[in-house]
Amino acid sequence: MSSACELETPKPAAEATVARRRGTPLPAAIVVGGGANALSIARSLGRSGVTVYALNEPTAHVRYSRYARWVDVPADAEAQAAWLLGTASEPLRGSVLLAAGDAAIELIAEHRDELAQKFLLDLSNCAAQRTMLNKLDTYRAAVAAGVPTPRFWLATTLSQLDALRGSLVFPLIVKPRLSHVFEERFGRKFLVAESHEQLVEAFRVVQDADIETMLVERIPGGDDHLCSYYTYLDDAGTPLFDFTKRIIRRWPVGMGGACYHITDHVPEVRELGLKLFQHVGLRGLANVEFKLDPRDGQLKLIECNARFTAANGLLADCGFDLARLVYNRLAGLEPPQLAYRRRGVRLWYPIDDFKSFRELRQRGELTLAGWLASLCHRQTFPFFRWRDPLPTLMVEARRLGRGLRRFIARR
Repeated sequence: MSSACELETPKPAAEATVARRRGTPLPAAIVVGGGANALSIARSLGRSGVTVYALNEPTAHVRYSRYARWVDVPADAEAQAAWLLGTASEPLRGSVLLAAGDAAIELIAEHRDELAQKFLLDLSNCAAQRTMLNKLDTYRAAVAAGVPTPRFWLATTLSQLDALRGSLVFPLIVKPRLSHVFEERFGRKFLVAESHEQLVEAFRVVQDADIETMLVERIPGGDDHLCSYYTYLDDAGTPLFDFTKRIIRRWPVGMGGACYHITDHVPEVRELGLKLFQHVGLRGLANVEFKLDPRDGQLKLIECNARFTAANGLLADCGFDLARLVYNRLAGLEPPQLAYRRRGVRLWYPIDDFKSFRELRQRGELTLAGWLASLCHRQTFPFFRWRDPLPTLMVEARRLGRGLRRFIARR
């Protein structure tokens, strides 16, 4: 048995393929964490005849999917680990275990040896995955690999912050080293400081929360300067496919999650992404995001993810079904064909994108006509599907109820 952070290859597929031919049932899949990606994974595998179980927040969309079975376990990592390693999950021994969130990546990395004795785990280099989770480690690895990054600084005390005052540039991002910990606490991915006074205030907030952060230069330019690269790295570190996309809009503008994506051919992001992945020895699923800096024309690193991301449904609709890729490798099935069925496909979050439009219009950066013109295309939605509408209906009904209660309270 390998140690928790050594490279571990999945079970050879040949024996499992023979078992499938003899009529052995397909192993179940357990999806831990995630939002739109967890729902996309469940739909993809469920349509293929796989029984999918979901460990997640009680309000997660995947809970209401016809393709998933809900596991009623608290959403914290300790409770999920106890369930996975305990007797309650014994009937699912031999299932494929998939991480759809950063906390799930940590959970599997921490208990990998024990989990590997019970479940089928994807190819992984845990040390490299943890490097991708920790933003400071990611940026340091990028520098060592010769991959461009924004300028960044480390300060753990107010005195160190004062000592850096002359070298800092504004606006500045106060970026958590572990995004999922920060987002769980504050409901956002980072804080933005426009001045040293705002920086001190933000620094005190994260210090009081006992969250480790770093300071990162905010790259100028619109959100449409953001682009991403996806692949899967096999045992030898060879990419099995190449997929790139761009961001059209985010909400909140300049700092929120992407609310409008489009697939596009961006070869430069592939080159830089692979350079970083292979430097750290990453294996399995890999995603990296860059932003084009208009000051020098360079793509500069934003973040990395060694897992399924929120845009997983977009990739599947384009012909890159990552859930089936990972599952089939572990279950000993023939890998799915990975090739573009369509290009220029768009992933649209209607409510958030409307909020983004309003913010951009107030800034004078987007007109109503311009926004409507950008929507005159076939859209892919992150949650809604006609064959599986309940996740969207249930979550939106809950959101509407909260809005009505707030309205009544104000009245």
